[in-house]
This record gives sequence, C-alpha cells and structure tokens, in this order.
Amino acid sequence: MLQPFGFTQYESKVYEALISVNEPLDATGIVKRSGVPRSKVYEVLHRMSEKGMILESTVDKKRQYTALPIESTIDKLKSDFEANVEHLRNIPITEAPSDDRVWTLKDDQSIQAVQKEMIQGAKDSIIISGWADDLRIHLPILEQFDRNGGQVEIHTIGELDTSIANVSILVPNSMHEALERSRILIIDNQEMMFAGIEQNAWQAIQTQSRPLVTFFKEFFYHDVALTEITKKYSDTILEDPSIRELLLKLRY
Repeated sequence: MLQPFGFTQYESKVYEALISVNEPLDATGIVKRSGVPRSKVYEVLHRMSEKGMILESTVDKKRQYTALPIESTIDKLKSDFEANVEHLRNIPITEAPSDDRVWTLKDDQSIQAVQKEMIQGAKDSIIISGWADDLRIHLPILEQFDRNGGQVEIHTIGELDTSIANVSILVPNSMHEALERSRILIIDNQEMMFAGIEQNAWQAIQTQSRPLVTFFKEFFYHDVALTEITKKYSDTILEDPSIRELLLKLRY
C-alpha cells in the first residue's frame, strides 16, 4: 500500500495490518497480521511512529498501536510531497561549465520535462523539430519567447497552428514511408537534444559538444530543405521515380 510512496515493504505491511482492523494491536498482533518478523517489528514501529504514520498508547503496561486514518494519511503524503518538491526547487545550483559529454536519457515524460527546461532557459535562439502533436506541448513557451524577441525556428511533421513566422511544415502522405518519430532541440547554438524511438521506447541524447550541436543544426536545415523542395517541386518529384524514391527514403 505505501511502497509507491517511499516506505519499505515492512512499513507498508505494518500499516496495512493496523488499518485493516477496527481496534488497536500490540506488537504480537501486528506480527501475526502483517507477517513482519518479531525481530524487526519494534524497529519498524519506531520508524512509523517517527514518520507520524501510527499512533501509540500504553494500556495496562502494554504498548498498543493504531494506524493514522486513510484520509489523514492521504493529506500527510500530499503535504510531504509538496514540501519535498519545494525543497528540491530551492536547492542552489551552481552553473556548470560547458563540456562535450553526451548524456543519455530514457522515458518520454523525462525527455519532455528536460526539453521544457532547456526551452525555458533559452536566451537567444531555439531550433526545434518534431511531430506537431509533440510540439504543441511546448508551443505556449515558444510563442512567448518569439514575442519577446527571441529567434525561433520550427520544423514540424503535420499542421501546426502558431503565431511564429519561421515554421516549415511537412504534411506527410502515404509515400513518406521512412518518416519516424523524432525530435531535435538546439538552444542558443550551444546545447542540443535529439530524441527518437528505439524498440518502441523513447531515448534521447543531450550534449553541449560543439561538433554534435553543429551536426544536428545542419540536420535540422537538411529537414527544412527537403520539406520546402518537396512542397515546391512535388509535381517534378512525383514524375521522376528515381528522385521520388530517393527523397522519400530520407528521414526528414
């Protein structure tokens, strides 16, 4: 019950044993109902008491315990979480010097969160590409940055309704067989993130390495160029099977 909130297995078992009865239990009763070893139960009870998860009382020289009610427990866990988040937010961070290390990151939510932080930290320019439904998540921040005078360039797969002027839009059709989900983000020409799907899971690299930032910046403009060429000369491309086959194999 409590393990997802950072409690140990024994702590969770003790809480479940106490919350599932309508009367206080002594240590012996808790051992029987929870399966926590007797050698461990007093240590666990002490920790749970220190955390404010159980109430204690002495009756006829015997120590008895009962669980904090469910609704009170929920309120406490919420308050603890919010306090921990605030503490984390206020930890002073020393700005690290740029380096050429390449960091890897997994999980789509984590990747999106890091992208958001990178975008919010931009000072001069943002270059970003991806599928329209992914880009919409960051669109309010991008548009605010653009209104404040920052340089924003976007390449999108799919229609994107935005006030930003510098947007290249590729509307895919059935011939774009090589299109894959991916994202490029370059901040201030100094830091980049590239994310893609491997084995049905999002993975990303993030770095300030100058060669990689330059490479992915050129990769971005490669995508923009292909998109604009495809739109402007679509009739010519469609009439020439060899050119069409070559272009449609490229990633975009």
